[in-house]
Amino acid sequence: MVHEQSEGVARGAAWEDPHSELARPPRILVADDQTEMRTLIRKMLVRRGYDVVEAADGPDLVRVLIEGLKAEESRAPDLIITDVRMPGFTGLEVLARLRREQWDTPVILITAFGDVQLHREALRLGAACVLNKPFDMDELRGAVEVALAVTR
Repeated sequence: MVHEQSEGVARGAAWEDPHSELARPPRILVADDQTEMRTLIRKMLVRRGYDVVEAADGPDLVRVLIEGLKAEESRAPDLIITDVRMPGFTGLEVLARLRREQWDTPVILITAFGDVQLHREALRLGAACVLNKPFDMDELRGAVEVALAVTR
């Protein structure tokens, strides 16, 4: 797991005001078994001023979630971006488990195998959206902004 703070990155004015509700940048958990994809997404998000945590597969994603909850100052993610097909647990399995546990954290699913049935199931489970690979980083950035706006 790599945790990268967004030091030196220009942030929105609301994040700079320590008395603001948004004093800390939103934390985004990115899970994908392809290192290159995780790195690409992380770099885009860090440039936008987000706090990014990475997971390499399904079990790592679950571990990162639990560690965030158990931390002295709980830092559960504000948003999860996960690949659908990963070793251990799929993104859909993690999403289904989160919803069974009454977690309303927004989840954006990314997939190279996005058929109609997958999209329907993801939306039924409450995914914020599903993006088919290859996707444009601006499309992902827009989906992140929409998902985070709903939770704030």
